[in-house]
Amino acid sequence: MDNKDAEKLFFIPFNTGGHWLLLAINPIREIVYYLDSLGNDWTTYPDMKVLIDTVLQAFRAQRDIQTSRRGANSIIWIKVACPQQRNQIDCGYFMLRFMRDTLALGRLKIPTDYFDEFKCAFYTKDQVDEIKEEWCQFMIKLNICS
Repeated sequence: MDNKDAEKLFFIPFNTGGHWLLLAINPIREIVYYLDSLGNDWTTYPDMKVLIDTVLQAFRAQRDIQTSRRGANSIIWIKVACPQQRNQIDCGYFMLRFMRDTLALGRLKIPTDYFDEFKCAFYTKDQVDEIKEEWCQFMIKLNICS
């Protein structure tokens, strides 16, 4: 990071072995926003939590922040009540949509009840199709699918 004290939100698409979810991390504040379209808690994936906590602790050490001042357990995990998928196949598109919605708003915090602008219990078929189309257009621009 060029400006190591500037707050940023980093997006980590995470595949648990058969399911995509999104982690949005503010490393300066040591906050991990957890967005899972199946509604699982992060404790469902203990290896993921250990990995991300370890990365944040390494980031802390690189910035010379004393662990004694900020204990290893000071990392805050926030489960975000985000739209839920109604099938077992759209998780990747939901994860992309969560990322896109957050980027569109340009915010460094994600409310625990998701953003009012995008709040709903489920995405409609049209909303899922919209992110599928955007993803296809993005891949075509990169010449990935030529």
